Amino acid sequence: MRKFIVLIFVILFNSSLTLAQTVGGATDIFSAEDDDLNIGGDIFTDFSEDVDDAKVSEDERFYRYGRFVSFNVGIGLTTFDGNRGIAYENNPPSLGLSFTFFKDFQTALNLGFTYSKHSMFLPERVVGFPDPTPGNVDVSMLRVFLGYRYYIETANLGTAITYSNPYLITRLEYWYTTNKYPDMDDAPNDTGGGLGAALGFGLEFPVEIKESFLGLEFLFHSVNYHDKNTLKYAADTNNGGTFGYEDLKGNAYSTMLYYVWSW
Repeated sequence: MRKFIVLIFVILFNSSLTLAQTVGGATDIFSAEDDDLNIGGDIFTDFSEDVDDAKVSEDERFYRYGRFVSFNVGIGLTTFDGNRGIAYENNPPSLGLSFTFFKDFQTALNLGFTYSKHSMFLPERVVGFPDPTPGNVDVSMLRVFLGYRYYIETANLGTAITYSNPYLITRLEYWYTTNKYPDMDDAPNDTGGGLGAALGFGLEFPVEIKESFLGLEFLFHSVNYHDKNTLKYAADTNNGGTFGYEDLKGNAYSTMLYYVWSW
């Protein structure tokens, strides 16, 4: 009987010890959870530190290997569709000058201007010039622009694509157009401006790494020309005229070849 009582006592003592340890462990678990809820114990701390470190590392890499400013000189061709494309003879080259300011490896702002010359020939009297025949019309176009470039990530693409530095571009433009009438001494110049926007893409092939590039750019331009709805060059049917243009609507297209100096 005495042995039986001792055995029961041992079993109860061991059970109490196990329960105490379990409660103690639970207390530690709840303490750990409480620590996470305390200020300074945020579970996102490590993640935030990783993001900050990655940003600092990327900035250091850009300052060491990136371009900051580029100076671009270009020549090319500007063409049109619609009635403006039918009316105009294009007189290349178009001339361009711009600066590019890099924010990081993939984004940049582009500021500059492009100048192009064109001409029209009106062999008959038109509504705006019933007498005499207008003849030649010299057209010059100056557009200033502010553009945004996005350089495409090419790390996982082929070597040729990576080497070409492809980018997408969007621009806000102002087109200033001047029409001169060299065959009519008394006719004043017709001048005016209009807002436009451009979309396109470009390539930059390195001549010297980070220092100089050869750039090629293709753009589509939608422009609100000051004379796009003009009837000045419409056929003068009242005087038997059959030749002319009811308006000068049309989109523009430009292809430019640039030499680029970078710093």
